[in-house]
Amino acid sequence: MSEFLWVEKYRPQKIEDCILPYDIKDTFRQIVQQGNIPNLLLSGTAGIGKTTVAKALCKELGVDYYVINGSDEGRFLDTVRSQAKNFASTVSLLGGSSRKVIIIDEADNTTHDVQLLLRGFIEEFHKTCSFIFTCNFKNKIIEPIHSRCSCIDFQIQKSDKNQIMIQFFGRLIKILDDEGVTYDKNVLAQLIARYYPDWRRVLNELQRYAASGNIDTGILAAMIDSNINQLVDFLQRKDYGNVRKWVVDNLDNDPNIILRNLYDSLYSKLEPSSIPSAVLVIAKYQYQIAFVADQEINLLAALTEIMVECQFK
Repeated sequence: MSEFLWVEKYRPQKIEDCILPYDIKDTFRQIVQQGNIPNLLLSGTAGIGKTTVAKALCKELGVDYYVINGSDEGRFLDTVRSQAKNFASTVSLLGGSSRKVIIIDEADNTTHDVQLLLRGFIEEFHKTCSFIFTCNFKNKIIEPIHSRCSCIDFQIQKSDKNQIMIQFFGRLIKILDDEGVTYDKNVLAQLIARYYPDWRRVLNELQRYAASGNIDTGILAAMIDSNINQLVDFLQRKDYGNVRKWVVDNLDNDPNIILRNLYDSLYSKLEPSSIPSAVLVIAKYQYQIAFVADQEINLLAALTEIMVECQFK
């Protein structure tokens, strides 16, 4: 299934093909030249390329690697103990290098106990296995792991932003040409600007709407509708964490349009007795849009009040 996903199909296999600021890419070039992967802690926002770089390092150096997802199986102590130990303690099947690498993806979602276990494994298997941790929030990684890793922050400076966006724009055009999809370059530029620097999300959104064979301005309106349905689902589950993330991801959209679309969507999802409350909440916060200092806080407050005050079907 993964081979049909563009994020996998077009994932760079070498460091040189990764879209990164020069100084960050040069750090990884040096690792490739040295031919030895140290313990690494890669931090940065979602979709910026941390996992891609980790895999590219391993593939370019011919290193056997194993990925444990910290948001999935990586949350369970016994599972991590079994998988990591079994992989680290067996002989590599690849001839290029006897050293192996365990990638702990989304490591900031692992538990404290799991991180302590992995800290111990770094010591136990230091002669045969390196560890690469990726995370969005490095402050959620315990200090003993920090101290045992080379920490690299995937931060794109303002001075590098335009160059990085241009590189990704060129990469998208090549992908769409290879896939036989026609496109409006202005729409591609708007998508990149909207989700920057989450390249994974841009690719996923493009693939989702490329089924028609054409990427045009209609994708922008369709994406808003789809996003609203996702938001309503989060509200219904009272999932504050994902509601807040949704707000952050959609700050480039007009909050008036967001609240209006939410108003249209809630009628079929709320208990009839809760509809008046939702209308009053939306009206109050829509009125405040004109003069509040922080639109993110205003929108999040509106959504939080709906979660608290309204009953969903």
